[in-house]
Amino acid sequence: MSTLKKTTLALALAGATLATTAQASEVEVLHWWTSGGEARAANVLKELMEAEGYGWQDFAVAGGGGETAMTVLKSRAMSGNPPSAAQIKGPEIQEWGELGLLGDLNGVADAEGWDELLPEVVADIMRHDGQYVAVPVNVHRVNWLWANPEVLEAAGVEMPTTLDELFEAGEAIREAGFVPLAHGGQSWQDATVFESVLLGGQGSEFYQQALVELDPEALGGEQMIDALEDFKRTRELMDEGMPGRDWNVATAMVIEGVAGFQLMGDWAKGEFTAAGLTAGEDYLCAAAPGTEDAFTFNIDSLAMFRVSDDEEREAQQALARLVLEPTFQEAFNLAKGSIPARPDLDMSEFDSCAQQSLADFQRTAEEGGLVPSMAHGMAVRADIQGAIFDVVTNYFNDADMPAEEAAERMVSAAEAASF
Repeated sequence: MSTLKKTTLALALAGATLATTAQASEVEVLHWWTSGGEARAANVLKELMEAEGYGWQDFAVAGGGGETAMTVLKSRAMSGNPPSAAQIKGPEIQEWGELGLLGDLNGVADAEGWDELLPEVVADIMRHDGQYVAVPVNVHRVNWLWANPEVLEAAGVEMPTTLDELFEAGEAIREAGFVPLAHGGQSWQDATVFESVLLGGQGSEFYQQALVELDPEALGGEQMIDALEDFKRTRELMDEGMPGRDWNVATAMVIEGVAGFQLMGDWAKGEFTAAGLTAGEDYLCAAAPGTEDAFTFNIDSLAMFRVSDDEEREAQQALARLVLEPTFQEAFNLAKGSIPARPDLDMSEFDSCAQQSLADFQRTAEEGGLVPSMAHGMAVRADIQGAIFDVVTNYFNDADMPAEEAAERMVSAAEAASF
């Protein structure tokens, strides 16, 4: 959200009384958990709220990796009618907080001991000016590689651990009659592959400089050019049907044995789970090639908007409390493919991919390599992210654009969006 948008939104709300369409003792929740595995996960929270006597008004908005949902949310907020709660994450929590639109969750946070319960990197994102305004639902790892073991066996290849090995395996998979890398040609999916390829080839220190700190020398330098060239090479592993394809359709290509690999966050695992498949047997997971010592995180969270009705506020507090209770954390994350936001839970019911994810999260938090996902709204403001998306997707789809030009555009995009 740019400064101009902030000003416009603040003016639109000046003097307005915030109201929601939710009735007393119920919450209206805006989210984009709409695929099979995601919808199943969201329904867990709905059932827990209803079991405690609260209503749940579902406001699911599909498409765009959350971009469509954010457009709808801004429209609702500008009309003075935001939902009770919305799936907002990363820097956007701070932006909404600066507008004074988010409710205070410190009461429930103190009662439930969130400061002691949550990893500091997670808790920091949930606070605005020291006050909890959002509750974390989970921690996703973005830099995953998913694979169909039968396709790999047919092609005579193993899970790649480097980018070179990925390209070599991809050639063998294509020769065996399969699509090497399932992908959907949407900007956020392009950016997901881009950041994993950059991380795998250039390392977490360069990732931090380029995609988090937006250092112009990093954005326009030789390492970025190398990363962009590696990224465009991945297009050779994809099929012609990728434009506009949804991410879960790409995941289905791996599930059904049409494709060998997919580079996607661990929400893809929710699709494997929904299909009744078992990790390590029916499908394989590994850190994206070259990223075994790094972890790009994407934290889903629900932010609570200020409401005037006491009963609705009570329902919001109940929602925030339930989100971090073990019952929901386990059930939701088992269905979603992610790991719990609270690290104290028994992980015995979680599969090998989730257990590896938690171990890597804790290890990279201690040793370095834990970085926020640019592609999924955790690293930079939405307007800067959008500008980077444009460069990445335009470069990816333009066979004639050299990496040097794309790197120059990356610098210009970040600088222009920063004003």
